[in-house]
Amino acid sequence: MDYISTRGSAPALDFEGATLAGLASDGGLYVPREWPRFSEQEIASWAGLPYAELAAKVMAPFVEGSLTEERLLELTTQAYGRFAHDAVTPLVQLDSQQWLLELFHGPTLAFKDVALQFLGLLFEEFLGRSDRNLTIVGATSGDTGSAAIDAVAGRAKVDIFMLHPKGRVSDVQRRQMTTVLAPNVHNLALEHASFDDAQAIVKRMFNDKGMTDRFAIGAVNSINWARLMAQVVYYFAAGLQLGAPGRKVAFSVPTGNFGDVFAGYVAAQMGLPIERLIVATNVNDILHRALAEGDYSQGTVTPTAAPSMDIQVSSNFERLLFDLGGRDGGALAEQMAGFEATKAMKLTNAQREGASALFSSARADADEMASTIRWAYEHCGELIDPHTACGLFAARSAGIGAGIPVVTLATAHPAKFPEAVERATGQRPTLPTRVGDLFEREERYASIAGEYGAVAAFVAEHASPKV
Repeated sequence: MDYISTRGSAPALDFEGATLAGLASDGGLYVPREWPRFSEQEIASWAGLPYAELAAKVMAPFVEGSLTEERLLELTTQAYGRFAHDAVTPLVQLDSQQWLLELFHGPTLAFKDVALQFLGLLFEEFLGRSDRNLTIVGATSGDTGSAAIDAVAGRAKVDIFMLHPKGRVSDVQRRQMTTVLAPNVHNLALEHASFDDAQAIVKRMFNDKGMTDRFAIGAVNSINWARLMAQVVYYFAAGLQLGAPGRKVAFSVPTGNFGDVFAGYVAAQMGLPIERLIVATNVNDILHRALAEGDYSQGTVTPTAAPSMDIQVSSNFERLLFDLGGRDGGALAEQMAGFEATKAMKLTNAQREGASALFSSARADADEMASTIRWAYEHCGELIDPHTACGLFAARSAGIGAGIPVVTLATAHPAKFPEAVERATGQRPTLPTRVGDLFEREERYASIAGEYGAVAAFVAEHASPKV
């Protein structure tokens, strides 16, 4: 399996190369040259497998040539051995049609752990084969940062620089990053900046020859293909438990950067019978507007109680547009250049028609988010976080036919957003005991200007050169 750029002019790489590179040299994102596809018989044969074994089966075609099947299983077994629930991503039934897929049983209480625990091991595996060092630069709207830091803290040959918009992540999210005091971990709080500003700085650094000549810049954001690949697995896990491949399943996914829901699209291309992928946004609704009206135009970020979705540029949407546009890298490069220049884009007819075959979308405002948190508690006895509430609101209003289960991805533990949950339910969720001392730990981070020059200078001063 090799990987090509969505913008058509970067060299193809194998899985190892794409994992370490992150962003392609032409500014595009790596995708497999073709989607592997499993038969119904193959998928049915996986029913009942432990999560780590299922993960190795699903990911095997993507890593061919870089990892043996035996080594892949060793890595998945190690990655998912740290989860607090033996099922790793358990399903919880809400009513006759609605289900939650709990993705928050990893060490940092968010769905990002499912991919990043595995990605940290991949970095260690691949860097161990060479003499080079890796400088990871990432942006976070909350959960990616803590999950990535946990995955690579203390690992050899890796430095991580995580950018977050100062004051725009929850206290729990911030402390999960800033209380990790390993010498290879650097947290940067960007002043007067949004997540989109932080993400733009990261992308610019990948294309800054002065930086890439000195440092091997790598990515843990969902621009890194390996992260999306690992997220594909839990769609198969949920589908199999609910009757796939003999029964279709719909999924509702709270998303800002489009990575989590694009993993569902990949699962569908691989043969999982998905009835519909429901894209759930908060009032920062660029994805809802793009899917409903073909209007991918950047607006102003509005801070909400679901900060991980407070995004107006969804990096992974480019992967979908590439696939639906006939995989024409040159055409997509031109389309994305226009968006980057004008902050606006109209989807082509082919892109709109292709998306409508599988995707629908919904937007939840603050009242709808709060009422859904309240409904889940009063009717099902479940406390859910604001992001999951956006997904569940979309799921319950999607009009999916009777007999088709609808699975909402529960992306974060409710205790990461205790104020919002308490306002809606009167109940304040508590942190699990394994992270219960979070507010007693020492914090360490640097507050710097939310400008490219300041970030690049900090990274250059503290990172290890590539060799």
